[in-house]
Amino acid sequence: MTSVNSYLSSLFSLEGKTAIITGGTRGIGQQLALALGQAGADIVLVQRNSTNKETYDKVIAAGRKAWIVECDLADKAAISKLADKVTNELGITIDILVNCGGIQRRTPAENFPDNDWDEVLQVNLNTVFTLCRDFGRHMLSSRGGVAPDNVPSATPNPRGNGKIINIASLVGHQGGLTVPAYAAAKHGVLGITKAFSNEWSSKGVNVNTISPGYISTDMNTALINNPTRARQILERIPQGRWGTPEDFEGAVVYLASRASDYVSGEDLLVDGGWMGR
Repeated sequence: MTSVNSYLSSLFSLEGKTAIITGGTRGIGQQLALALGQAGADIVLVQRNSTNKETYDKVIAAGRKAWIVECDLADKAAISKLADKVTNELGITIDILVNCGGIQRRTPAENFPDNDWDEVLQVNLNTVFTLCRDFGRHMLSSRGGVAPDNVPSATPNPRGNGKIINIASLVGHQGGLTVPAYAAAKHGVLGITKAFSNEWSSKGVNVNTISPGYISTDMNTALINNPTRARQILERIPQGRWGTPEDFEGAVVYLASRASDYVSGEDLLVDGGWMGR
C-alpha cells in the first residue's frame, strides 16, 4: 500500500511548478504565495516596486526560487506587456497564475466617484482579464497538452494541467454596502472565470476562483474599526470569527495541484459558512 506521505504528495505536491501571483506582499496574497512555495512551487511576485522583499525572502528561506517583477496593476500598458516579459524576456514557464491583487474604495452609491469606479474596475477586473488571457495563452501554447489542430492531445503534458486561480469575493454573489465598483468587478471575475474555463478546460488549463468571506486584513480595516458593522458581520458568520489569511492555504494548494484536475469554472467559498446561512 502507498504510504500516506507518498499519496498526499502525488495529489498536492507542486514540485517542478512555477506560480506567478499578484498582490503577494501582504494579507491573503502573501499567505497564498507562501503556501504555494511550501508545497514546492517556485514563485514569481508581481509588485509595484521591489522595495518590499518580505515575501520574496520567505520564499527563498523555504528553499524555493523567487523573482520580483515590477508592474503596476493600474497601468494598462504595463499589464499588457507582463506575460511577454515573464515568459520571453525572463524565460520562465508559468504553470500557475494567481490573481489576488486588488483595491477597495468605499462611498455611498449615490455619491460614488467616477474616478474610483474606473480605478477599481481597472485593477480588479480589467487586469484580471488581461493576465488570464495572456498567461492562459502561454499555458496553452507551452504546456497545455493541445495538439496542433486545437484538439486536446491524447498524451497529457508532463507538466500537468495549467491552473488559473482568481480571487473573487462574497460580493461577487451579493451587492455589499458602499462598494458598487468592487461588487461589479468581482461579479465580473466570476463571469470571466467561467468563460475561460468553458474554452480551456478541455485543453489542459483549469480556471477557478476562491471567494473570501470577511477576513481580518488591511482591506477590511474600515469595517473592523466600525463597531456596529463589525458586530453585525460577526453575528452572521456561522463559525463565529473573522477569517485569517492562513485559512486560504489549503484552498489554493488544492486548486493549484493535480488534486483539482477535474475542477474548473468553480468558485470555492472560504467564508466560515456565510453563504450557507
